[in-house]
Amino acid sequence: MTSTREVQETRAAALGRCPDCGKPRPDLSTVCEHCGAAPLGPADAAMSEGATHRRDDPHAIMQVRAADLEPYVGLRYVAKLFRLMALILVLLLVAEVVTGLTTQGSGAIPTLLAEGSRLIVLAGLLWASGDLAILLIDIGHDVRATRILIGRQSAHHLSEHPPARRHEERERTVDRKAPHAREMSE
Repeated sequence: MTSTREVQETRAAALGRCPDCGKPRPDLSTVCEHCGAAPLGPADAAMSEGATHRRDDPHAIMQVRAADLEPYVGLRYVAKLFRLMALILVLLLVAEVVTGLTTQGSGAIPTLLAEGSRLIVLAGLLWASGDLAILLIDIGHDVRATRILIGRQSAHHLSEHPPARRHEERERTVDRKAPHAREMSE
């Protein structure tokens, strides 16, 4: 789970600020001149000096946008909600068993077994739903990481291997004279 401190550090880094002291730090791959914080590496989010657009800086390929680092807050709350509801159902089951046994004694056991099994199954489904929400968060992170890595690989490949021109384009000469001018010169 992402802690509040990690979220704050990520947002500060995405804004081009030092995660430790919060002062402007345009290059996170170097030591902070204000507080001496350790470098974070070239792949971490940072705004380049004077860059207002993604493609202004040649090293923009190695940077991660702030939108790529933001956590899935809503899904995390849904997962917590489902797990909390499952725990409440288990507590309700315990209270129902205690109440049934104290009021009716052993005569309540068949009814308590039926109700207990329903509540346990429902609590299990709610807990599993919370786990599925966490799994969706992990899938989202994997998709974002894959998109970033493939983009970087594509950019690296294109920078190392520019697209080859076709044979006809290299050897073709273009005669820019008008058709009637060519006739007159012949």
